[in-house]
This record gives sequence, C-alpha cells and structure tokens, in this order.
Amino acid sequence: MLELGTAPEEPCLRADAARNRARLLEAAARLIAEHGVAGVTMEAVATAAKVGKGTVFRRFGDRTGLLMALLDHSGRQLQADFLGGPPPLGPGAPPLERLRAFGIAVLYRSAEQLELQLAAQPEACRRFSHPALQALRTHVTMLLRQIVPDADCELLAQTLLASLDPALIHHLTRQLGMPMERLEAAWVDLVARVTRTDPPA
Repeated sequence: MLELGTAPEEPCLRADAARNRARLLEAAARLIAEHGVAGVTMEAVATAAKVGKGTVFRRFGDRTGLLMALLDHSGRQLQADFLGGPPPLGPGAPPLERLRAFGIAVLYRSAEQLELQLAAQPEACRRFSHPALQALRTHVTMLLRQIVPDADCELLAQTLLASLDPALIHHLTRQLGMPMERLEAAWVDLVARVTRTDPPA
C-alpha cells in the first residue's frame, strides 16, 4: 500500500501534548469562524487556548504551520477517499475515471476552504515539497502511468495539479466570477487532452 503523508508531525504524541495540540487547533478554528483567517495569529490562538505564545510556536513552528495543521484533517479525509473510498474516486474504477473524480474532489474542497488554503500556502521555496502536495502528486502520477505509460507522467501531474491551485481557483471564481461548473468541465476536458482520450459522453 502506498503510504501518503500530510503535514509532518510526531507519530506518537504524548497524551498531554496531543490534548494541547487539539485545544490549540480548536481555538484556531473558533477564531476563523468568528473573525476569518485574518483573525488567526499565534498570539490570538495562545490567548484563546489559555497557553503561552511559545507553546503555539513550539507545536506548529509558525502561522503557516498552524494553518496547515487546520487543513490536515480534510487532507487526510481526501487521501482516505482516493486510497480506499468508493469508486470512482477510490479503487475499483478505471484510472481515467479516478483521475477525473480526483480533480473534481480537489476542486470543490479547495473552493470550500479557499480563504484558509490561500493563507496556509507555504512560501515558494517549500510549497511544492510539502508532504500534502507530494501525496496528491504521487497519486496523480500513479494514475497517469496507468493511462499514458509512455508520457513524462511526473511533469504531466505537475501540470494537472497547477490547474487546481487554490490561488488560481480564487482568481477564476472570486475575481472573474466563473461558476464552479465551468471549472469542473475544464478539468474533465484537460484530462482528456493530456491523456489523449475522449471526454465522457
């Protein structure tokens, strides 16, 4: 079984450390619900969780690390869905159908969490090496190798994932006003062109 990771964290946190981490994430989630992502600072989270600011920094490193941890749960759920969930996203469907379903799932997940995803993006030097993105890229590469084994599947995976970038989705939907249905149709069309297959009827 392919092992895919999300944000790095200790494999076995002590019980008290795990409770503290959960409390900090709950406090951050409350701040987002009340004030949006802009309201999430390390100091605000420490105050809401009634701990010292140093505790927040030790647990998450920086604000990006904290925001990535908030995204971690849905990222793990997405991985569970494409690794072992029902088809067409999960195993059991042809790889082309799985690739189509994957992009649509990522597209709508990003749209639902757009503000948080944009705020949590690491700086450029570590953005593409983040374990969560590596997991998505590994999955897309694996599907492409089954569909177009003669292609440079690693670079094609990068190209496909670029079309699902949260910043691009924000630009297309919020700034240009494109409906999600258009982005979904564009993903299906892009997959057909990249894989040299016919789009679904």
